[in-house]
Amino acid sequence: MLLVQNIRLSRILRNTWQVDLIMIASCTAAYFVREYLIAHHFEIPSIIPTVLGTAIAFFIGFNNNQAYDRWWEARKVWGSLVNDSRSFTRALINYVDKDDEIVKRMVCRHIAFLYALKASLRGAVDEIYTKYLTTEDLAEIEKHNNVHNALLNIQSRDLQKLSKANSIDGFRFIEINEMLTRFSDSMGMSERIKNTIFPTTYTYLTKVFIWLFVVSFTLVISKEAGIASIFLGWMIGFVFVSTQINGMSLVNPFENNSAGVPLNQITRTIEINLLQMLEENDIPEPIKPINDEYVL
Repeated sequence: MLLVQNIRLSRILRNTWQVDLIMIASCTAAYFVREYLIAHHFEIPSIIPTVLGTAIAFFIGFNNNQAYDRWWEARKVWGSLVNDSRSFTRALINYVDKDDEIVKRMVCRHIAFLYALKASLRGAVDEIYTKYLTTEDLAEIEKHNNVHNALLNIQSRDLQKLSKANSIDGFRFIEINEMLTRFSDSMGMSERIKNTIFPTTYTYLTKVFIWLFVVSFTLVISKEAGIASIFLGWMIGFVFVSTQINGMSLVNPFENNSAGVPLNQITRTIEINLLQMLEENDIPEPIKPINDEYVL
């Protein structure tokens, strides 16, 4: 997640340089085609780039709105996980009697659940969660493909043990169980966002329309602007391309890049909060921003 208000031009160019080269080549080709092939035969109507520019504006606007909706929903889901994790731990610590060992084990298992979910969403091989699990837990989750779901199942089983041992009354059992249900809901929403592919036709057609616009725009203005039409065509295309790439960077909010939801920071913040609530001494450091620009 970006932290700065101003983005360096160099960062934008690093993301667009390949498309920029294609646009410059297309503008150059369009200029020479108009200059040496069609200039003496017919004129390109200016209405063509006008209509294409309007279509591109609609497509980019739709793409960016939908991309931001996905990003914002993902951020809200993980914001809920932060609040529910604190409430879950607070309830276990203060509501459960006589079973401090199970309480600590459930809180540590919840930290493992968050790290396992984060690794799954990012498609990463990150087994940091294993240090918060017992040998029995590790042996059980090896039987499952979905580690975080298996951990929730173990949590429910331990909560039932607390209820049978009369370490927690019925109302508080229901309250804590509802929190486990919310964790499952947040997990499912996160997986839905990750596994739902953004319609490729929208991004594909947007790229095609931008290319057609750049070419037609260069053809139209080359009569008045001459060879400068190559630069002007690229400049107008750069605006559309940058806007489109900016929106598409939010389509997959769980990717490990500067535009994604900062899962590393969020999970570390929860980890620190819960360990401090358990009065542990070995507390990890908060995640620091990279180059004071963004946090992952």
